[in-house]
Amino acid sequence: MRLAPILSLLCCLAGAAHGLPADTEAPHKAYLSLIIDDLGQNLPRDRRVLALPGPVATAVMPDTPHATEFAREAHRAGKIVMLHMPMDPATGPFAWHPDLPLEELEKRLNAAFKAVPYTSGLNNHMGSRMTAEPRAMAWLMADLQRRHKFFVDSRTSASTAAAAEAQKTGLASVSRDVFLDDERTESAIFTQLQTAISLARKQGSAVMIGHPYPQTLAVLERELPKLKAQGIDWIDIKLMISVRGNRAMAGHGKDGVYR
Repeated sequence: MRLAPILSLLCCLAGAAHGLPADTEAPHKAYLSLIIDDLGQNLPRDRRVLALPGPVATAVMPDTPHATEFAREAHRAGKIVMLHMPMDPATGPFAWHPDLPLEELEKRLNAAFKAVPYTSGLNNHMGSRMTAEPRAMAWLMADLQRRHKFFVDSRTSASTAAAAEAQKTGLASVSRDVFLDDERTESAIFTQLQTAISLARKQGSAVMIGHPYPQTLAVLERELPKLKAQGIDWIDIKLMISVRGNRAMAGHGKDGVYR
């Protein structure tokens, strides 16, 4: 009997049992989540989002003609439904603006949640001016906590106070890392997807936001089925919040605290 191969195997098993590194290091986990914004405007187009593989979160705008109907369809399809809340500089009957009293903000938020049923959480639509208002954001996070909803900071402004206020409140929340389609070409969207994958491998996870543009959907339909073979764990946004444990990534803060 050849003892060398057996001894080598036993040494590897012993090392694994004691947490020692093996010859080949286990790959780091790389998690990706995706939210598609601005849904509720066009049912045939938006239904392509429901057909995407995996746990895509659907962010529905309350002031769109098909908001309620699409939210119900997304819920039936097993997708996470989010309220895509309009915030200044967005306009319309639901939009939040810095000069509005809290009573009016609450009235508009209640109406928005009524327009978009089955919501598990909220992210901001636009909002570069509104999310920079700490008092309003602190109120919002406390209200979402009361409603048992999570929050995703779309990070439409470097001055956002939203994620920091969510963290202070202890609200289940996460921040966006990569916008997929600021440039609406398939090549640019593919490049942004690769950026998100690289970031996930570097920091362990990445949260992407895209829109139901034909170019975005074409790239996602083609590329999402390939993620598993690339060693990427495709998870829903609720699980991503758990994975991150409410800690800020390096691009959003320091030592896990949002700045």
